[in-house]
Order: sequence, then C-alpha cells, then structure tokens
Amino acid sequence: MTCTRRTFVKAAGMGALAAAFAGPLAACSQNAPGTSAAATAANGVTDAQVIVTMTPSSEPAAGFDPLFSWGCGEHVHEPLIQSTLITTDADLNFVNDLAIAYECSEDGLTWTFDIRDDVTFTDGEPLTAEDVAFTINGINENDAAEADLSMVTEAVAVSPTRVELHLSKPFNAMLYTLAVVGIVPAHAYDAATYGAHPIGSGRYMLEQWDRGQQVILTANPDYYGEAPLMQRVVVLFMEEDASLAAANAGQVDVAYTAATMVDAADPAGYEVLNCASVDSRGISLPAIAAGATKEDGGETYPAGNDVTADLALRRAVNLGVDREALIQNVLNGYGTPAYSVSDGMPWYNPAMEVQHDPDQARALMEAAGWALGEDGIYAKDGLRAAFSCYYSASDSVRQALAHAFAKQMRAIGIEVEPVGSGWTRDASGIYAHQYADPVLWGWGANSPVELYSLHYGPSSGNYACYENETVDAHLDAALAATTVDASYPEWQAAQWDGENGFAPEGAATWVWLCNVDHLYFKRSGLVVAQQKPHPHGHGWSLVNNVDRWHWDS
Repeated sequence: MTCTRRTFVKAAGMGALAAAFAGPLAACSQNAPGTSAAATAANGVTDAQVIVTMTPSSEPAAGFDPLFSWGCGEHVHEPLIQSTLITTDADLNFVNDLAIAYECSEDGLTWTFDIRDDVTFTDGEPLTAEDVAFTINGINENDAAEADLSMVTEAVAVSPTRVELHLSKPFNAMLYTLAVVGIVPAHAYDAATYGAHPIGSGRYMLEQWDRGQQVILTANPDYYGEAPLMQRVVVLFMEEDASLAAANAGQVDVAYTAATMVDAADPAGYEVLNCASVDSRGISLPAIAAGATKEDGGETYPAGNDVTADLALRRAVNLGVDREALIQNVLNGYGTPAYSVSDGMPWYNPAMEVQHDPDQARALMEAAGWALGEDGIYAKDGLRAAFSCYYSASDSVRQALAHAFAKQMRAIGIEVEPVGSGWTRDASGIYAHQYADPVLWGWGANSPVELYSLHYGPSSGNYACYENETVDAHLDAALAATTVDASYPEWQAAQWDGENGFAPEGAATWVWLCNVDHLYFKRSGLVVAQQKPHPHGHGWSLVNNVDRWHWDS
C-alpha cells in the first residue's frame, strides 16, 4: 500500500485530517500488509515508533512548560520531557526518580529531598538542587501555573544535592503533585520560549511541535535511567470522529474512542484496549440559596440555586439515579458506578455509596414539604423542582449522560433541562454557571488532592459552595498526617463521620454517575505496558510508560 496525504484524506473522508498527517505520515511508503505505519517512519526508525491520537484539549496551550500546565492541570501525567523528584508505579506507590531519599519534619512543615548527582539536561549542564528549587518557586510565582504548590512558602537548595521545601501548613498530598512536576533548568529557562523549546532531563526530547496538529518526541540518548524501548512517539490531536477515521484508515497505532462509538466500529487490524480509570462523571449541586457570589481567578460569579439548596431534594437526586442503567444504555457497559471522585482509592469511604431507590427519593421529597403537581413535577412554596444541568456540548458521552439523567429525574418528579455549552466564561458558557447551576463535570485523579479541592470550604473548586467546619477540619487533619497512609482515616471522615460529611446521607453536594473506562483502538502487535488507573481525560496519562511499550516480534 502506498500512503500519501491525498489517498489518506480520501480514505478518511475528512479534510481536517490532512493537516494532522502532513508531517510524519505524509512520507510513509510501501508498508507490508498489517505492518504499522511506525515501521517506515521518515527518519528511518523501524519498529520503534508509535503513533497515538489524543483529544485536542490534550495539547498544552503553553507548550511543554511545567511552570504553566505541562504534566498538571486537566490532564495529569508524567511530563516525559522532564524528570520529576518522585513518581508512582502501577500500584500508585511512590518511587524515586531524581530523589534518592526524602523525609518530613515532625511538624509537617519541612520536606527534605536528596537527589542524584549523575543527571544532566539535554544541553549538557548538570541538574542540581538549585534547579529543583527554581522550578518549585517558579510555579508559585506564576499566576498561570496549574500545579498547586501554594502550600510551599519557599524551596531552598541547601547543597547541590539537597533541597528543602518549607510549607505554610502541613500538606502531605503535595507528594502526588511533585510526582508530575517536571524540573526545568534554572540556567536556561525563559518563560517566553521554554514551552516550545523545552530543555529537560527526562526519557524524551521534543523533536517537533506543529500547533493544533501533532507533537513528536524522540528518546533522550543521555537519559540516566533505563533506555526507552520506544524511540519515537508521535501524538496527533483529533476530535472523536477524526480519531476513529484515522484508525479505520490504518494510519495510527492507538486511537482513542468513546463508549458511545466503540461497539459500532471495528477497524481492521485493531483490538480494543480498555484502561481502567478513576475518570468520574458527576454533577455538582449548589447547596446554598441563590443570590450569593464566589470568587475564582480574580472574577466574581453568581452562586447558589434555590432548588438544589434544598437538602431533601439533593438526597432524592442521589437516590433517583440508576447508575447501572446509565452504564449499560449510555456507556455500552464500558464503565462502573461512581459514588465519589475517588472510588476504590485507599482514602475512599464506602459511606459514599447509595442504591437506586426512586420510592425512597419521592418519600424524602414529600416529607420535606414538596407536593407533586399535575405536570408530574414536585413544587414547594411556589418553587418547582426544576433546574438546568450544563454539560460540554462537544462530548458525546456527557451529552448522552445529561439527557439520560434528566429522564431518570423526571421519573421521581424533578425536571432537569440539559444545556450543552462550551468551557467559556461568557454568559452562556459553563464557567459562568459553575457555582449557580448543576454542571456535569469530569474529575478523577490518582491522589486525594481533588477530594480536597472539590469539598474544602474556601476552595474555588467547591462548586457546591457547601462549607462545614467539621468537614474542613477533617480535610486539614488528613493533610497534616505524618505519613500518607496515616491520612486515610481523616479523608474518609470528611466524606462521612457519622454526623457530618458530603456523602449522600449527609450534605449530598454532588451526584456521581459513573466512572468512564478509557477506550482505545490499538493496532495488533503493539504491546502496551501495564497502565496505572487513568485519571480524568483521554490524554497523556496513556503514555506515562510509553518508554516500556514495544512491537511484538
């Protein structure tokens, strides 16, 4: 088969793909049947390249700069181009990377890291503790940084191989953030240029970046660790339909897909790769009355909702959701019920679980003074049990979930109007409504940090606007524990301690729907290494260990 831009675009039937493949794939030629496009890459590499599709939102807007969002933000992942102090293994245990040892003071306010002395950046300069301190301080000095290290008042290099982090309050969950913060060179960092021309010490180097289209990474020949098996990684940024078309045309090796599409497609030469995730879909339920405001990023937003401010209604919503039906009818079976943002994690509290019980939901409403109207919708003191639910209009799964949720709510006398919109801050955008209306969100991380940010009273991520001193005290106590393991009981108590918490039998500030399996079409013969549970987003988490991938001989 001869692969050219012209024949590929004809096969895919989408002009948008032509630009995406203008680089590495325009040069492919004479592949044997069933052979990966990777096998005849333009640079001559054979059986050592992989081509992966990701969502357009996976492309880092500021480039490959950890002082902005690379490795952090919406798609948490290992930064690949840069080294990190520590990382996590497939079982989410902490593993040293640059660090050879670390410890925390008894008061939880000083963390000390000893680092390797044999690491160099790709420009030949040694990596020292000064670079670590520069990176962490730089994140805190950058208002646009998405890694939250605000608990660190100062990072200090006390020797070339030792760095101290001084904290304003105990915050052991910082370790999870440090596991994805790439270290940049103090001597060569320029905020204006680094994102497009990163210098790192990680497993890969940036070979090429065509904005809006693709990224190409090549193995770092001077990497201090085990040499990557996969020498070249090509990432193409595509919408769902384009990703599927690319697989159907046989021009990529791993193509992400959605539960709403996977069973209807069957690309020749591919198999479904199903990666377990903690990628939860849930709806925030503002717990205060309308008329309030909340600050976020220097902006003031309306907050509160008179309907969802009713506790009985929020509990009824949780009881009224048939999660198994959503998984079967919307996700085609590719998912699990969600009850929190951290199902199955060591800090998860089973008290978050709630069973589908529409009769009990209606009984709760009526006991709280809601009366069923002739239109089949409850009302109380002239207020109908009706609210809007915003969702991302570009996400087929969220659209289907929002409408299925609305149907289930009508069955218990609550009217929900799904509203598809974009992630913008204008009047019609989702962010303009984030504190005043229910929003169908996607969250999930391999750390308890999101549990904190979504529920801690003053947090900008507390979309429900629910504040409880006891809950906040549990969250603070979790972070102050001398070890991460010791923090688990307090995380669990914040969810429900028998009297307080945001669990369904407590404040019921969220209704969680399902955990979405991360689905890909993988070319036969490609061996993908064992995956960690994927956090939110069909993004870079898939290639955390791409250096261990290989082609079956």
